[in-house]
Amino acid sequence: MSEFHLYMAQRLSALVMAPFVIVHIGVMIYAIQGGLSAAEILGRTQGSAFWFAFYGMFVVAVSIHAAIGLRTILGEWAGLRGGARDAVSAAIGLGLLALGAQAVWAVTV
Repeated sequence: MSEFHLYMAQRLSALVMAPFVIVHIGVMIYAIQGGLSAAEILGRTQGSAFWFAFYGMFVVAVSIHAAIGLRTILGEWAGLRGGARDAVSAAIGLGLLALGAQAVWAVTV
């Protein structure tokens, strides 16, 4: 993928993430101010197709955004180039995706 395509993918993933972040923070503030326990929150998210889709898309967007950003950092700070930089950033992105998917599954299914 060209540098331009990676640049655009990161910007688009940020655009996708923005409303997810706002909703997530809003829900967390509501839950804390409402005095909900972790068990009560899980009771509301378990079996919810909406929260599964919401957090599933959030995880995908974060994984893409973070992997591309870390690719740039690895090139600038660690001096990695070419295939090594791409492999490390892809592995981190896949790791974030796997961990995020596991968390979404645990909270919603």
